[in-house]
Amino acid sequence: MDTTPAPSGPRVSVCMAVYNGARWLTPQLESILGELRSDDEIVIVDDASTDDSVALIEALDDPRVRMVRHEANRGYVATFEHALSLATRDVILLSDQDDVWIRGRRDLLCAAVESADVAASDLVLLGDGAPLPHPLTRRPWRLGRSRRSDRIRRQLTIWAGVAPYFGCAMAVRREFLSTVLPFPTFLTESHDLWIATAANAAAALEHVHSPSVQRRLHEANASPSRPRGVRAVLRARVMLVRCSMEAVRRTRGQSRSRS
Repeated sequence: MDTTPAPSGPRVSVCMAVYNGARWLTPQLESILGELRSDDEIVIVDDASTDDSVALIEALDDPRVRMVRHEANRGYVATFEHALSLATRDVILLSDQDDVWIRGRRDLLCAAVESADVAASDLVLLGDGAPLPHPLTRRPWRLGRSRRSDRIRRQLTIWAGVAPYFGCAMAVRREFLSTVLPFPTFLTESHDLWIATAANAAAALEHVHSPSVQRRLHEANASPSRPRGVRAVLRARVMLVRCSMEAVRRTRGQSRSRS
């Protein structure tokens, strides 16, 4: 009979969307599995990859890894939404297919969501060589979580595109999934900004002042770092304004249902 005590604290679901990520999948999954407990899970949704991604995942042969495959490509927003809907643990950590977790990420973000519904950490950038020496710190760290004026200022920075919240650096309490899911039907990109917007509307967005992930930059990133055209930027800004309106509507609905 096994007398080993069960691990204490929240259990974690890592939600990952995969599409033709074979080049980077192995180091990313190794960095994740090294952080997880025996009762955690990785939920991977493969978006109809045509490379060796599925074979690499299956070769792990780890009971904590659960994979679902799309027969046709749906895009990364729908794929992340599907992965989130399959999560079964207490805290959800979002993960891209091509980054590398920094040691201690799991516990750092779990601690951050003890008093918030969503936490967003800092990150460092990783190219083909070593990580850049300074963390990416473009988020509005000094704004309060609850004060309405601070939440408005934070939302304005999101609309302006100067406060990027990356999903690869986020944690979400399972209870908050009822607010963010399903994703708005008009959401065609930036699922992470939708999650941050919803948490900000609920006064439930926590900032973590330490990097928890090395975000890899390469030509195939789903979120390109290159400047976009004016029309594309305007479409994105309109979508984010609609996200804010939808977040307020859902947050008010959740408050009424609890009262």
